[in-house]
Amino acid sequence: MHPDLNTLMARHLTGHGVTLLANARIPAALLTPEASTGLALDRDGSALADLMIEGNVIQAVLPPQTAMAERRIDFEARHVWPLLVDVHAHLDKGHMVDRAPDSGGTHAGARAATTADRLQHWRRDDLLNRMEFGLATAYAHGVAAIRTHLDSHEGQADTTWAAFADIRQRWQNRIALQPVGLVPIDAYAADHGRALADLVAEHGGLMGGVTRASGGTHGAGLEDIDGLLDRLFILAKDRNLDIDLHVDEAAKADALPHVARATLRHGYEGRVTCGHCCSLALLPEAEIEEIITLIAKAGLSIVTLPTVNMYLQDRNPGRTPRWRGVTPVQELRAAGVTVAVAGDNCRDTFYAYGDHDMLDTWREAVRILHLDHPYADAPSLAGPVPASMMGLAAGSIGPGRAADLMVLDAWTMGQVIARPQADRVIIRKGRLTEAALPSYRSLAL
Repeated sequence: MHPDLNTLMARHLTGHGVTLLANARIPAALLTPEASTGLALDRDGSALADLMIEGNVIQAVLPPQTAMAERRIDFEARHVWPLLVDVHAHLDKGHMVDRAPDSGGTHAGARAATTADRLQHWRRDDLLNRMEFGLATAYAHGVAAIRTHLDSHEGQADTTWAAFADIRQRWQNRIALQPVGLVPIDAYAADHGRALADLVAEHGGLMGGVTRASGGTHGAGLEDIDGLLDRLFILAKDRNLDIDLHVDEAAKADALPHVARATLRHGYEGRVTCGHCCSLALLPEAEIEEIITLIAKAGLSIVTLPTVNMYLQDRNPGRTPRWRGVTPVQELRAAGVTVAVAGDNCRDTFYAYGDHDMLDTWREAVRILHLDHPYADAPSLAGPVPASMMGLAAGSIGPGRAADLMVLDAWTMGQVIARPQADRVIIRKGRLTEAALPSYRSLAL
């Protein structure tokens, strides 16, 4: 970012009084409906606008050169985005890859390596240290909210959820956090399933699970999948909890239609999210269309995790992968299904890389999923769409919204995607932040 612009922002963005942020280029997909009215769009689907900020709130989104203010910052048509939302993460797993057994980069290997690390290390101080590191990283990158799945096996759940409650308290008013209980769905047939449901309800979380058996793999099949799903849905319904499931994270798996039918059986339309859904992309076209119709009828929301599933799926020693591991996002969206992009794992045995950076995740998603030519509303998949899944007024820019923004040294969408945007500037509640990425040394693993 140009040093003169940084100086101007440091001087004027104090969280008090009125400031005009002039000539901000904002993707229309990241504007609230009322904010986009009357703004002309460029070839990328972005609008040039002035943002009137008072204190920590956006008071107005205006056409350029229609308002004046004593304090004015000219962004010179740079891209200005809201802070983004990660609707599928694993904060409790993060940043243990350097000490865990080598997973071989496979799903089965990752599960075994995670189990070994969990049994040896996952005590309160370890969980707090790694979750703190993850949140500090996300904060520096401009993440507004995270929904995190928490491994909730019997003997581990109480420790993990207590640590999460502590970390959520520490981070309140900085990053909004939602927890999801994560176990293989056959756990809900045991006594621990009811205890876990009560624990999730106590912490205001979501019921979650993996559509595989304990110790098994996706695609191995569950003879009693419908009965197990019924058990999960009944526990959720009795406690008025929404549901977020890991589904079909394999080349061949067929749990997704079972989840959709369970949603319809229990009247849970609009309250169920399914992550991954990888195998759907490899089915015959007619079968894909049939399942997508069922998904739309059930009102399922789908989350695709492109970076992680590119890493895990179709990995075989000495063989180049033949497919991308992602779900058919464009076909789902064309059918009216709500779809978001999320980060998933970060520097753990399921994904050895990543940095809790939703802008980077979105940039990768555009390339992997071909969400370009035109870009259309692709930015919404990391902003207002996941925010709506979490029930939050975040991930978009408009009157009455918090002045939570990121300023990019880019003038076109192509420029946003071409560079990592490591010099982005983060504004939270109308103030320029100077949060730096934490050093890996602080992990002290």
